[in-house]
Amino acid sequence: MRKISICNRSRIVKADRAALKRFIGKLDGELPESLRAPHGELSLAILDDDEISKIHADFMDNPNPTDVITFEGDKGGEFAGEICASAETALRQSADFKTSPSWELTLYFAHGYLHLAGIDDISPEDAIKMRAAESSAMQILSRNFSKPIFTFK
Repeated sequence: MRKISICNRSRIVKADRAALKRFIGKLDGELPESLRAPHGELSLAILDDDEISKIHADFMDNPNPTDVITFEGDKGGEFAGEICASAETALRQSADFKTSPSWELTLYFAHGYLHLAGIDDISPEDAIKMRAAESSAMQILSRNFSKPIFTFK
């Protein structure tokens, strides 16, 4: 089982850390090999819009908030990567997409995980592949979890 570090810096959400780790473990075990993130430690950060905006500006020259940013780890090393997701964006987007905020935030972590697996979503063809992979990941959530991973205040 991989080591997973979770940092919750958001003021609006409480994470069930054990469930989030279990979700990542399920992705590791149930997704096809081609959709699995590299082995190694994984860092997960739950942020608010201010913090993710700073990261977005520093690394992608865009000062606006975004849903999720993924940083690859060491190729073949002990660190798989880091996934930073915005709880505030999840709360806003859940209303637009008619999902729960927990579902939306969990989707962001699945999306970041799939980026670490090498799935991209820049071109229209890649975006189709990403949506299919996200669907597979969220089916794993639906099959294995009866309670939300995140509770919004």
